[in-house]
Amino acid sequence: MAMGNFKRAGIVAMAAVVATAMGSGDADAQKIRWKMHAAFGQNVAVLGPPPHRIADAVRRMSGGDFDIKVFEPGALAGGYAYFDPVSQGAFEAAWGTSGANQGKNSAFAFVSTWPFGPAAPEFIAWFKYGGGQQIAEELYARDNIKFLLCGMIPPETSGWFRMEITSLDQLKGLKMRFFGIGAKVMQKFGVSTQQLAGGDIYPALELGTIDATEFSMPAIDRSYGFYQIAKYNYFPGWHQQSTSNEMLINMDKWNALPDKYQAMLETACDASISQMIADGEASQFEAMLANEADGVHNMIWPQEILDQLEGAWNEVLAEEIAANPDVKILWDSFSKFHEGYKIWLDYGYLK
Repeated sequence: MAMGNFKRAGIVAMAAVVATAMGSGDADAQKIRWKMHAAFGQNVAVLGPPPHRIADAVRRMSGGDFDIKVFEPGALAGGYAYFDPVSQGAFEAAWGTSGANQGKNSAFAFVSTWPFGPAAPEFIAWFKYGGGQQIAEELYARDNIKFLLCGMIPPETSGWFRMEITSLDQLKGLKMRFFGIGAKVMQKFGVSTQQLAGGDIYPALELGTIDATEFSMPAIDRSYGFYQIAKYNYFPGWHQQSTSNEMLINMDKWNALPDKYQAMLETACDASISQMIADGEASQFEAMLANEADGVHNMIWPQEILDQLEGAWNEVLAEEIAANPDVKILWDSFSKFHEGYKIWLDYGYLK
């Protein structure tokens, strides 16, 4: 081989090595490994599987290059104690529900649900097309967190009690686990409320630390075993007609993601919303029948009690709006949307 040809061959070979190395580096740069906290155990009906489904979907869409390891409650943080670790970057992401963060800002409770609120279709419509999403994103961004709407469940039950409740006067002095802004309604009737993560409720009931509880829908509550202790389960879920779920992501980690991986998370979260509504609606009647077989009384609040609860809610809402400008922004946004939505609701749906 002539010297010139030899040199040219050497240059080509070296360029190939450099290109291969650069290509390998680019491929490695696309391989991302995250940790995600789950607020609910995997075996909990409806609420447990979604973060695992989301991680699996992202893994499959990325060909294994974006791998999210989901951790059970307590492994990285307590069930609801994920806001600060995500904000600070202790782990990349968490899946839970915004009402868990109301201690940071009471407006987060309204991102999740509120008493006598909308059913899931209206909630999602407002969130996606009426401004709710943008407001939630702005609230979380203050603490270096990216917010994704990442799930939705249908109505909950509104309480497990050891006795039949015929008057709200019976609630005075009760110690009760109660979620979100609805807890302040119960406090109007003399209830001492606390917000416990799901796994902490049964032992609190068993030990008498609390007298009663609400948590979620019948299938979910059955996962936790409340039916073994409290035999009166009350409907409807006036405090949570629908409840959203969230994925919170450290903002720095989110911004560093390639666009295609951001799109995968957004797509997986959108899918999670429909999956959870379907699962939630499909699984309740069997749980209710099973509870009845175990001695539970499925009870319906009389209208006069619902009217009293709604009256107390209107007082709480006025107090919350006066106390927190963020709540007012959220409520004004939803109220404007609801005024328009009522036209469709009145004409489009059977009464």
